[in-house]
Amino acid sequence: AVVSTQSGHYGRGKKIGKNPHVNTSFLPDKDREALELQEIENLKKEWLEKQTEIKNQKVELTFNYWDGSGHRHKVLVTKGNTIEQFLTKALEELTSQYPDVRCASVDMLMFIKADLIIPHHLTFYQFEQMKARGEKGPVFRFVHHKDEENKAPDLLKDDLQYGKVTLRSWYERNKHMFPANQWKAFDPEVNWEKYTLEQTFKR
Repeated sequence: AVVSTQSGHYGRGKKIGKNPHVNTSFLPDKDREALELQEIENLKKEWLEKQTEIKNQKVELTFNYWDGSGHRHKVLVTKGNTIEQFLTKALEELTSQYPDVRCASVDMLMFIKADLIIPHHLTFYQFEQMKARGEKGPVFRFVHHKDEENKAPDLLKDDLQYGKVTLRSWYERNKHMFPANQWKAFDPEVNWEKYTLEQTFKR
């Protein structure tokens, strides 16, 4: 099951138990319990450090600014960034080139990925931990750059179809037309793996 931690991150719930390779049978009960608790704390600390490392991984994210046609751009984010933080960087990139976004705020932007309207408050890390999917497949798939010049070896990219950044006002004017009429609000409870053609016609 997907669980939310105190830090707001999502992932598959796992129990952290004692190390089965540590022999504690010769110890008194009290000492054995103390050692086992310390082992659990060490494992927890190790897991949290690993998650922090993952959240700090850098991603070169390519997207299309969508105003009826696509205009390709790139920004650098980390997996720990929220969609709102990504859109803030996207807005900085777009403001100088597109008059219609010069007076826009981040709240006026939408991010569309895999035909899903992505909430601003979630992070890329959370989407990865949830293994989030849309009707057409995974929402994100981060991989290392390969055989590309001038790329840091630890820099990641999303190798799936580029997402779209668009103004909410554009969406409201055009949501009855393709492609906006295909976009759906992201719902982590929807299992798109079982999505069928029959369900499509029922909607």
